[in-house]
Amino acid sequence: MSEQREPIRVMVVDDHPMWRDAVARDLAESGFDVVATAGDGEQAVRRAKAAGPDVLVLDLNLPAKPGVQVCKEVVAADPALRVLVLSASGEHADVLEAVKSGATGYLLKSASTQELLDAVRRTAVGDPVFTPGLAGLVLGEYRRLAAEPASAAEAGAADAPRLTDRETEVLRLVAKGLSYKQIAERLVISHRTVQNHVQNTLGKLQLHNRVELVRYAIERGLDDE
Repeated sequence: MSEQREPIRVMVVDDHPMWRDAVARDLAESGFDVVATAGDGEQAVRRAKAAGPDVLVLDLNLPAKPGVQVCKEVVAADPALRVLVLSASGEHADVLEAVKSGATGYLLKSASTQELLDAVRRTAVGDPVFTPGLAGLVLGEYRRLAAEPASAAEAGAADAPRLTDRETEVLRLVAKGLSYKQIAERLVISHRTVQNHVQNTLGKLQLHNRVELVRYAIERGLDDE
């Protein structure tokens, strides 16, 4: 690993100045590039578009515009942006709403600083990161969604381009809830190769994020194979 990686660009959004500053400081001291902070939802959307972070660390309870709306808007503007929700709420409805809005992960504010730093690193490469106990909840919701009648757009998915055997294999493991790191180890390939397969699959199937990808896979029974 001789190449020098650019630091991960992070933006922190929280309406409590002391908490926001503390999180930003912890990230900066650990080598992250904190490119912006914001204290309300409107400000968050504006600054995220201007600063172009890799990861947005986002509280849900914000003035001016709720966190889930912020998440929807910033991900729509930049699909490559990863959102890690950092919230005081462990309510199932909040978690599921955040994930449906495009969040990659969900961490409770009771997490340690080290857990947060690790979560931001993993979120940056597309791994879903959840406070223990919440990952199963999210996977269960994927399954429930998959059992619902398909929309017109999904009904046309039968005409979707064919995936390669390796892409199908990666998709199957994504549907089982494995992280990209676990998939790389299972298939004895690099983390970057897993990411490339997922991006290619999203492009071929005209899907936008991991949530839609998992739903697609479960609808086709790939998680049971």
